[in-house]
Amino acid sequence: MKKRIAVLPGDGIGEEVMSQALRVLEAIEDRFGHEFEKVHGLVGGAAFDRYGSHMPNETLDQAYNSDAILFGSVGGPVADMNLPKWKNCEANSILNLRKTFKFNANFRPVKIFPELQDISPLKAEVIQKGVDMVFVRELLGDCYFGEHKQFTENGKRFGTDQIIYDEDQVSSIAHVAFKASRNRRKKVTSVDKANVLDSSKLWRTVVTEVSKDYPDVQLEHMLVDNCAMQIIRDPSQFDVVVTTNMFGDILSDAAAVLPGSLGLLASASLNKDGFGLYEPPGGSAQDIAGTGTANPVAQILSVAMMLRYSFALEEEAAAIEQAVSAALSSGCRTRDIFTKSTSSESPTKLVNCEEMTDEVLSYLKRPALV
Repeated sequence: MKKRIAVLPGDGIGEEVMSQALRVLEAIEDRFGHEFEKVHGLVGGAAFDRYGSHMPNETLDQAYNSDAILFGSVGGPVADMNLPKWKNCEANSILNLRKTFKFNANFRPVKIFPELQDISPLKAEVIQKGVDMVFVRELLGDCYFGEHKQFTENGKRFGTDQIIYDEDQVSSIAHVAFKASRNRRKKVTSVDKANVLDSSKLWRTVVTEVSKDYPDVQLEHMLVDNCAMQIIRDPSQFDVVVTTNMFGDILSDAAAVLPGSLGLLASASLNKDGFGLYEPPGGSAQDIAGTGTANPVAQILSVAMMLRYSFALEEEAAAIEQAVSAALSSGCRTRDIFTKSTSSESPTKLVNCEEMTDEVLSYLKRPALV
């Protein structure tokens, strides 16, 4: 298979974890006989240094001419957010990509690795009930893309952000969620704030209408505040969670703590044509950039999602996921997931970013894994 991938590492730890993920992709090429053309581009602060823009036309052209986008992370240190290089960096880069390519559906799987149960904040009895859900977040509506305004009236400052959804946007993401559920446990939880917001009332009405096309799938509605509580109290009740842009942003990040680290999670953003962008949700982590301590697993698993969703390479995606699990089972731990083991049967070992990838590759190159 010959496919072109736009590789956009971005800022902070983006370059570090991306280079490790590409090592894994190259191992997939060698093992399965594929050939992927990797076209590297600048985005975020890295692009601003050269082009004076967080999303230069050169990078957009590379993305347009590719079959998938593998994205790292963008953004600068919190203390420098108002500097030109970092101001509106995320909006001008990742939000720009979402809008340009009409990525309307974000998939964020949340699953606890059996090997890492000890670092989850959940009690053992909660984990034993099972934690395996996927968030399907609408990406093109809500207050993220509505009118934003600050103004002064009668000497008092105001700020407003407009929430807008139309029925087509809601229907589209609902279909995505119901179809995804058919490959899982056939349950969809739609999350809104329909007791207060008119946009949520529309959301609930349209999702209910769409559900009639999927009589084999169970639908439940849940208010966002209750959902936030239930994710912590009993995450086993969730299978596919579909929700709005803002609620999805918040809830998926809240659920991300369940496995113990954002460095373990991948995500995919797809448009209606199936074109996708794949990225870890953890951010640029400027505080550890350049130290070699970043966890590459999320970026590596983003490669697995790309192979599965964009290229329909299920065996290859599963091979990566199995190799990651095997590396964790071997006891390798980056700093964010390290706890010293007192068991002589399952000792843990603190490793850096490259060493964790070395361990993943050692298992990926063993055909017996598949």
